[in-house]
Amino acid sequence: MNYWKTWNEMEQLRREIDRIFDATLNRPWTTRWPLAFLPGQEARRYPRINIYDDAHTVYVEALAPGIDPQKLEVSLVNNVLTLSGEKTAVNGNIKPERIHRSERSAGRFVRTVELPTEVDVNQVEAEYKRGILLVKLPKSEKARPKAIEVKVASN
Repeated sequence: MNYWKTWNEMEQLRREIDRIFDATLNRPWTTRWPLAFLPGQEARRYPRINIYDDAHTVYVEALAPGIDPQKLEVSLVNNVLTLSGEKTAVNGNIKPERIHRSERSAGRFVRTVELPTEVDVNQVEAEYKRGILLVKLPKSEKARPKAIEVKVASN
């Protein structure tokens, strides 16, 4: 069985379940009560990302400080971008009973996002610099805007 296919299918199922709950519960309390303290909620949203585009390219910026770039993996399947990797603990030899507060997460992560438009898989570039992963995804030719000439009809 393909490991990444299984993860992608599980992530797709999770997104669908979240969409159903969001649509049926209409949860206004989520804006007043941040979910950062709930286990599992924020872990699914790591790394934090921005997605924007211009006429030719979709850009994904992922905030991922403290990650070894050699452990980052970027994949693209059916217009779904997957960012995965591992964030190592800063000081792993502290005994758990000595920890008073632990807000810096460590461990494996997978973040999957659907892109807003079709991209050219063969031209994708990824660069990690100063804790930010920038993925440049050129739009496919058919997804790029086309200028259409307007002809003036003569009477």
